[in-house]
This record gives sequence, C-alpha cells and structure tokens, in this order.
Amino acid sequence: MNVVLFCHAFTSCWNHGNAHFLRGVARELLRAGHRVAAYEPANGWSRTNALQDGGAEVLAECEHLVPGVAIRRYDAMPELDEALDGADLVLAHEWNEPALIAALGRRRAQGGRFLLFFHDTHHRAVTAPDEIGRFDLDGYDGVLAFGEVLREVYRSRGWGRRVFTWHEAADTALFRPLDREKERDLVFVGNFGDGERDAELEQFLLGPITRLGLAARIHGVRYPDHVRAKLAAQNIDHAGWLPNHRAPEAFARARLTVHVPRRPYAAALPGIPTIRVFEALACGIPLISAPWDDAEGLFPPGAFLRAADGDAMAAALKAVLSDPAHAAALAATGLQAIRERHGCSHRVAELLAICAQLRESTAPDTLAPAERVAAE
Repeated sequence: MNVVLFCHAFTSCWNHGNAHFLRGVARELLRAGHRVAAYEPANGWSRTNALQDGGAEVLAECEHLVPGVAIRRYDAMPELDEALDGADLVLAHEWNEPALIAALGRRRAQGGRFLLFFHDTHHRAVTAPDEIGRFDLDGYDGVLAFGEVLREVYRSRGWGRRVFTWHEAADTALFRPLDREKERDLVFVGNFGDGERDAELEQFLLGPITRLGLAARIHGVRYPDHVRAKLAAQNIDHAGWLPNHRAPEAFARARLTVHVPRRPYAAALPGIPTIRVFEALACGIPLISAPWDDAEGLFPPGAFLRAADGDAMAAALKAVLSDPAHAAALAATGLQAIRERHGCSHRVAELLAICAQLRESTAPDTLAPAERVAAE
C-alpha cells in the first residue's frame, strides 16, 4: 500500500508534538511492508524555529530518524498530481493550510481511488470551532480524532460512523528505557504554551520543585523572559528546546518526571492525554501528573500517580523519590501499558482495520466520500 502523509512538519518537532506520532506511524507502516511519503512545507514555522534554536545539524538528524520514508518539501502548495499518483491511503493533519485540505478533498471527490482522512490532534474543534470550520472536509472519507470526546464533536456535526477514535502513542523504537546514571531528581519536557497552563506550571511544577529543593531540569520553548529569570533564581535549570528524539536520554538521567496538561485538554477534552504521557511511560520513568480524567481507561491503576493540587504534588514527589521500590513499580506498570496497548504499532493496526472496514463497506472503485449532514 502507498501511504501519503501531509503534515505541517515531519522533520521538526519544535512546538509541534504531532511530528512525534507521525514519525512513529510512518516507521510502523514501513515495517509492515507499506511505502510512505511525508509532505511538509519547506519554510513552516516549526522548521524555521528549529533551525534558529537547534541549527541545521538537528534537522539533519531528523532526516534519518525513520529510514525509508520519502520526505518531500514544497513551497506554496505540493504538486498533487505527483503526490497522489498511486496513493492508496492519504492522511492530512489538521495543522495543514485550509487550501491544501480543500484541494485534497476535491481530488478525492473527483474520483481519486485513495482513502482520505482528516487527522485531528488538537482542542480547536472544541475551544475554537471557527478555526476548524475553515477546513472544507466535504471530500473526505473520514476523520481520525485523537480521543473519544473529540470523536463525539465530529459525530454531532454529521460525520456519524465515519469518524474514528485514534489516540496518539509512543514511537517505541525511540522511546524505550535506557540504562544511564541518574543526574537529577526531576526532568520536565514541555513547552510553556500560550497562557494555557501558566498557573498550572507554577502550582504543579515550579512550586513543588522549589519547596522540596529538587535538582530539576526543564526543557521546552516559549518560556517568557520573566519565567526564565524566575527559574534561574530558583536554581532550576532551563535547557531550552529538546529535539524529541533526544528526550529518552533526558528521561533516563532523571529519577522521575511530571505531566502538566494544558487547560483545554484537562477541562474540555477529558480522556485525552498528550503524547508526552505515552512517551514518558515508554521510557520507564515514574510519572506524576496534574489532574486529568482518564475517561477512556487508557492506563491501568498504578501506571502513574495523580496529584490534585500543589501540596499533593509535593507529597507525591517526595514519596516516590524516597521509595525506590515504589518508583520501580510505577515505572514497570506504565511501561507494560505502553508495550501492551499504546505503541505506534498498535495504532497502525487500528488504522489498517479502519481502512479495511471502509473498503469492505463499499467497493474501492466507487467508495463515496463521507456524507456531510449539517448539525441541527
């Protein structure tokens, strides 16, 4: 099968976590014997910022993270005749430009023999519906939504059985336990983020670190000057952008990590963890999380700890750091959950099953695009 991915960035993960998952999906598709091409804009904001923060060397490393994938860059618009020639499956991520999303839908509606999916991994459908409303999805066969609550949003807009829950997952070829000497108590990998978790980072991360006097390092971008100054004053090491393929090494050198979900995910999209949870657990590091509701039961009890507030976070950090057996049990349970349910190989199997379901429902030559019914 020929698979084509259209994404904002495949080679850059600068403030663009979707690249993590798409790389893992491409890797597992290739392992299963399929061919994969990934299209990205040559001068997208993620690549531009990665060049500024990490330099060409980092992006050169990323070029070779998934051997076998054909990476194609374009300026204003990809050459769709070339990109779609012989395609069997096309995934268009929601960070693409609306013009490209619409053009792909027209190609499918005009008789393209490929299955076409819109892949949504953001909270905008709930928090900024007008932004998602810019996308013309009339020619699409289905929507892949990264959580059940988001699937229900699309169902309410008329997609019915043509929207599928497709969670993100860990690229376990990269994210795995490494045997390294521990250099610090805590590592946090996460961007500051548009005012969506400023207070939460203070309550669940910075405050507890300072209160307990932990040796901590924070990786991430878009931390304002005043926050970086505060981190320096509190002896918290802010190490800037960490290219995602280097995160396993960072996890391996710390005793535990913390997850602080952005407010829209915790409040408006219960049941959806970000990919950081999958990746941390895949590396076998104990994880303590600020509140979010695992409404879909993705993780078994004991895969990670939840802290209801800053005091509870400080207590949990202290408990795990002082009890190696407890830390080891957390890490083992979380790692087992990833290996059994949440690797990119599992998601590729789910994707292929979705494709088979759609192709069985209608002959490949006549498979009709999903009907759009205006929501009442």
